[in-house]
Amino acid sequence: MRVLVRLLVLVIVVVSAVIGGITYVEKEANTPLLIEQERLFVVDKGMSGYGVVYKLTAEGLTDISPTVAKLWLKFLAPSGHIKSGTYLIEKDASFASLIAMFALGQEHSFPVSLVEGLTLSQWIQTLKQQENLVFDISDSVVAKIIASSRIAPDTQHGEGLFLADTYFYNDGDKASVVLQRAHDAMRDFLSNAWQQRQADLPLSSPYEALILASIIEKETAVPEERGKIAGVFVNRLMRNMRLQTDPTVIYGIGAHFDGNITRKHLRTPTPYNTYVIKGLPPTPIAMAGKEAILAALNPMQTDALYFVANGDGSHVFSSSLEAHNQAVRKYQLNQK
Repeated sequence: MRVLVRLLVLVIVVVSAVIGGITYVEKEANTPLLIEQERLFVVDKGMSGYGVVYKLTAEGLTDISPTVAKLWLKFLAPSGHIKSGTYLIEKDASFASLIAMFALGQEHSFPVSLVEGLTLSQWIQTLKQQENLVFDISDSVVAKIIASSRIAPDTQHGEGLFLADTYFYNDGDKASVVLQRAHDAMRDFLSNAWQQRQADLPLSSPYEALILASIIEKETAVPEERGKIAGVFVNRLMRNMRLQTDPTVIYGIGAHFDGNITRKHLRTPTPYNTYVIKGLPPTPIAMAGKEAILAALNPMQTDALYFVANGDGSHVFSSSLEAHNQAVRKYQLNQK
């Protein structure tokens, strides 16, 4: 009987010790790390859970005992499989939460803003400056995307074929993949927007809508004006009037433009000079965002045919040439 009692006591002691050990290991594994602000942490290819422990310790991020960490990884962790990548460690993270994040491969996503109103070449420079992107964009890469485009299958011109937006990528992704995503996003958004356009617009294709949207994008940075500026351009197209918009002239001048548009520029024929040509230019002149595209396809109803910048970033709209000339004298000529 005494032997049985001693054995029972021993079992109770062992079980208590095991439970106590498990509780201690769980507590240590779920204790917040030694970081004061969030930071990036790289799990190298082939790194094991034990390797992560050593790297976290070496970088001063945790003081968890290697023995405790190993016990937790071996017996308590939902998964000991670690996926390589770049991860964001937040202030309240624990060793246990990190291992769970690494096991799921929940890498940190880096944002890159591809801004409306800029050109393709400017976008490429933006992508080139992203430290965590592998830059692999060349003329042939761009040509391949253009050749596969269903937005404008006959064009060899990449301007405007990519949707302005903020895109996210993981460390080590290729820049060409981001650019392809921007093109795919434009294709899908433009296709859907075209199906919901106003009736009787003077636009024969989604690509023409994109051309108009790019001009709207360059003409105003005031969101509330996009619809009305679109209405002015649609009115002029319906009346077979030249668009006479400076951004198209500047785009046609190209790299030689020095920031000062002259009368000679306005009179010099180029495929993009809408003071000379009628209708739309042959391609977009910049990258467009969703709002400008929606404005081009659903312009505001207005009797305005002219607009002029008033000096504060917005415009004065006029329905007659006389009123427009008065606005030009007031807001442009007098300022000069």
